[in-house]
Amino acid sequence: MANSSPKDQQHPQWESDRQVLNALLAGQPNDYNLAELARLRIRYRGFPGARDIQTDLEKILIQWQLTEEELFVKTRQIHQLAQVYRGRGGQREDWS
Repeated sequence: MANSSPKDQQHPQWESDRQVLNALLAGQPNDYNLAELARLRIRYRGFPGARDIQTDLEKILIQWQLTEEELFVKTRQIHQLAQVYRGRGGQREDWS
């Protein structure tokens, strides 16, 4: 535990979220990617651990030149206009 606080926890979705995050780091801010970024920002907000994911989430916002509030405004508009996760089996409805 050299790099983490004794209270840091491993998030149960870390492995799958890490894969999504790696794709976001290499991707562009399209509707789907923006929705995924917002979903992960919400999931890891205040989470005591997963520092690598939290750091990379911040890195993507900077890379895409967005604030968190701008991201949430955009994704609310996206979700009002379309089903971003259509055809993905509804599996992305896991906000916790």
